Amino acid sequence: MFYRTAESVSPKHPDKLCDRISDSILDAYFEKDPNARVAAEACGGHGVVFVTGEITSTADDIDIPAIVHRIAGDDVEVHTKIVKQSPEIAQGVDTGGAGDQGIMIGFACDETPEMLPLEVVLSRRLNQFIYGKHAFDGKTQITIAPDGSIDSIVASFQNVPHDELESLVKEFIKENHLEGKLELHINPAGDWNQGGFDADTGLTGRKLIVDNYGPRVAIGGGCYSGKDPSKVDRSAAYMARRIAVDYLRKRKAHEVLVRLAYAIGYAEPLEKTVIIDGKPEEIEGYDLTPNGIIKYLDLKRPIYAKTAEYGHYGEGFDWDK
Repeated sequence: MFYRTAESVSPKHPDKLCDRISDSILDAYFEKDPNARVAAEACGGHGVVFVTGEITSTADDIDIPAIVHRIAGDDVEVHTKIVKQSPEIAQGVDTGGAGDQGIMIGFACDETPEMLPLEVVLSRRLNQFIYGKHAFDGKTQITIAPDGSIDSIVASFQNVPHDELESLVKEFIKENHLEGKLELHINPAGDWNQGGFDADTGLTGRKLIVDNYGPRVAIGGGCYSGKDPSKVDRSAAYMARRIAVDYLRKRKAHEVLVRLAYAIGYAEPLEKTVIIDGKPEEIEGYDLTPNGIIKYLDLKRPIYAKTAEYGHYGEGFDWDK
């Protein structure tokens, strides 16, 4: 056993603002064109937000600056540079192939009802608890000791004074019956009032570990937000989670890891491995082509802005069930 730590960031964190902008743009296109090809990236900070990417769609009236203003505020200056998807990429996707190469990881464990590592769930739930009362930029972090007790908690939130934030953390501890050393670090750099894009820059896809399973579990590397499901970085990662959940339940396992790998323009995975409590075998019984995954999980829907808030797993999405 060893110490395990995970962090969570609030939806007003600058990186999460960018994730939310990217996925809200995707949702806006999917509301009008479920066959849209979207890859939208955002970078924001200090009064300016840049949105760039490749979008091919029959919807030609999507107001991207309005989406940015809804999420980041009316005062930001918005610059956009959108072009159509490269025809050389499209020719591989149009025939049902993967939109890119890559490795996708799925994971599930029996530590929590969410089938996620305990440190991930607790840091996220604490963040959600504080954000529900103070919807500002903020971070939380929880370290679990080798015996499974809580060693330390870190909470830093904009516009929440130390004493009030400490009181909220203690309330969370009491409500969740947490035990352990419980060393608290509350606004450890001091109280702060400047957050979000006013304090720092953000970028789509920079919180990959938060989006996935925490630092204890490897990730394939691809970001999710702003990408339509023809991009297997997103769709196959969701399918890998679904397979991990299925095997966890079916085999009554403690921990399941799934590995899928693809080549751009090629439909079938190059690797389809499931590791059940340390023992690998080949995955069977699933259509793992991009089109098969999209159909099975019904991914051509405007469902993505919610995934950009607190992570793509353990929040009741279809691939979690």
